[in-house]
Amino acid sequence: MNRWMGWLLASLIWCTQAGAAESQEMKGPQAAPAPQGSLVIIGGALRADNAVVWQRVVQLAGGAGARIAVMPTAAGNPERSGRNLAAYLNRYGAAAFVVPLSPKFKQRTLQQVAEDAQLADSIRTAGGVYFAGGDQSLITGALVRPDGSRTAVLQAIWDVYQRGGVIAGSSAGAAIMSSTMYNETRSVIDTLSSGVRDGAELVPGLGFIGKDVFVDQHLLARGRFARMLPAMLKKGYQLGLGIDENTAMVISPRREVEVIGYQGALLLDLRQATVDRASPDFNVSNVRISYLDRGDRYQLQSGVYTPSDDKREGKVDPLQPANREAVYSTDILGHNAVLLMMERLIDNAQTQAIGIATAAPGEPRPELGFEFKFSRVPESSGYASASSESYTVLNLRLDVRPLHITLPWYR
Repeated sequence: MNRWMGWLLASLIWCTQAGAAESQEMKGPQAAPAPQGSLVIIGGALRADNAVVWQRVVQLAGGAGARIAVMPTAAGNPERSGRNLAAYLNRYGAAAFVVPLSPKFKQRTLQQVAEDAQLADSIRTAGGVYFAGGDQSLITGALVRPDGSRTAVLQAIWDVYQRGGVIAGSSAGAAIMSSTMYNETRSVIDTLSSGVRDGAELVPGLGFIGKDVFVDQHLLARGRFARMLPAMLKKGYQLGLGIDENTAMVISPRREVEVIGYQGALLLDLRQATVDRASPDFNVSNVRISYLDRGDRYQLQSGVYTPSDDKREGKVDPLQPANREAVYSTDILGHNAVLLMMERLIDNAQTQAIGIATAAPGEPRPELGFEFKFSRVPESSGYASASSESYTVLNLRLDVRPLHITLPWYR
């Protein structure tokens, strides 16, 4: 009887352990913990005197004396770029050093540098990593193995981020932040007209921000907000962040976006967007577009917006608009054109604004243009600065439709 009870007890224990193991097997491998570090995503053309951005990078890396690895990999002249970036960071208190990883450095091959264990250890113990601008495909080409796995240097960079360090990058260094990035650069109107393809215009980035947010740069200065739309639709992104030049988005471990620097960022929300599949040309309806000004904060998970200090008492009253004139642009892709249109519309008696984009001479499809219609809807709101002529604009509706133009439209 005792032997039988012992056998029964052993069987029960074995079944329990086996069931637990099977349950764990069905759940699959444990997800990697969320990174404890921050991102500083810079839209390009960062000036040496933009102290607020440089100082934030140094602060997030650990403050005065923080070691920051400078990655000049994307630069056309990596030796000069690396030297200058390290000098700027050091001017603001860092102890920056240059990682000699670029196809233009001839002393060693890319693979030798990217797999150098001693170099990887040096990066791993740093407080931050800074990626220079240039050609983003050079960064991914140097740091990602042919099979898609991480090189020793890339793993060290991820270790810095996981541990609580900062990953910063400007222009190309911003493009790599999302899991998909633009590769081959064409004009914005050509991108809308001809579409985007995996492996050509769109390629994998390094994905520091996660798989759910698309990132683009040089946004307002080059009208690139429009090219975010086909990329996001193609890859299934619901949220997109586009940062302007000489400006940065700081992404905290809690996924809060803070805008610092010269200007601001656009937030595109496609959760309610629809596409007319019957139309052969690019179109999208019911996008939500917001402009986050410097000093503003936005929580990506909850959608909660916090205005900058100078806008806390400046919520726009739609019953007392400052403007009444029609809002229209014949070049919505021009420098800052989308921002000016959004600011004029949010504080206006008019509820809609129209922007037009047409092809330049020599574009592949000169007969195709696009209408961008911006509308104030019940969830739209705005905040005006008490100290400058600037606005934050939240949740305008954006609809884009093709326009077929009879040529020649000029004489």
